[in-house]
Amino acid sequence: MRITIAPIDAADQVAIDAAYRIGAAANDVDLPDFPPFCRRRFEAAVRHPMPGNTPLWALARLDGVPAGYLALDLPQLDNTENATADLIVHPAHRRRGVGRALHEHAVRLLRERGRKRVLGMAVTALPGGPPRSEASAAFAASTGAQPALAEIRSRLDTTRLDHDGLDAALADARTRADGYRVLRWQGRTPDEYVADIAYLDGRLMADAPLGDVEWEPERIDVERVRGIERALEARGRRRYHTAVRDEASGRVAAWTLLDVGPSADWHAFQQITIVDPAHRGHRLGLLVKIENLRHLLAHEPAVRAIDTFNAAENSYMITINEQLGFRRVDGWTDWQLTI
Repeated sequence: MRITIAPIDAADQVAIDAAYRIGAAANDVDLPDFPPFCRRRFEAAVRHPMPGNTPLWALARLDGVPAGYLALDLPQLDNTENATADLIVHPAHRRRGVGRALHEHAVRLLRERGRKRVLGMAVTALPGGPPRSEASAAFAASTGAQPALAEIRSRLDTTRLDHDGLDAALADARTRADGYRVLRWQGRTPDEYVADIAYLDGRLMADAPLGDVEWEPERIDVERVRGIERALEARGRRRYHTAVRDEASGRVAAWTLLDVGPSADWHAFQQITIVDPAHRGHRLGLLVKIENLRHLLAHEPAVRAIDTFNAAENSYMITINEQLGFRRVDGWTDWQLTI
């Protein structure tokens, strides 16, 4: 039994295809309720990385057969001692040393590049939730990684929305949001709002609960926002935004984003929701989330499931999500390895 590992070049379609098939097989087995593994999103991640990140990809073969892949992201504009990792082994080739070989390969690459920490995620079952394999968490622990942040994935079934309840919650939020105007757009952020969106996006890692994760706030400016937009467009993500602008200052005070991928028109992800600290206490988070849910469904009527991830300790946002109808599905742990 021989394991070999080679870099995946962005021009090597054969290797990219092999890695994609591994990811699709793992997705089907490990997360059967997830949307199908998206080829366009996967290939764009190889060829169109997010701005400010250097990706390193590798393909493992077991006796010549593609068996696993590694995707590392190395931030270049901030967090230059950190990295993130996605390590996937084909279900048919697990427990044969492929994951361990890819892990050792990752550690060598990161040490060569002066990285001190690497983060990866693993799923676990919640009481009463669907079964999940404990193998990925056990593997992370076996490498010496530590659980740094507990997260919850929740799902909204849009076919069972309580529209009367949403109307009442929205009406209540509006009574507390006097002096704010709702803004909506799709895709690229209008030039007049993009500087404010960059500021809010940059606040996320400063404001969100991070547990023991050692991750500094990201330096987001207009150029980086535009780069992120181009990368998302390459992935085929259809984005729906709602924000509120403070009429007194003219600044965007809260913003949320939902997006739909090209492989499953029935599924969306709830992405960022953030309220400027100076404008909290006006129910702006709830307001933008309800408005954006309806914005999405008006343009994407096939969507019937929306997934969102929140730090388990972020009771404020989880409460808002549950008020909308989200229900907890499974747990996710951010594992941090000091290398």
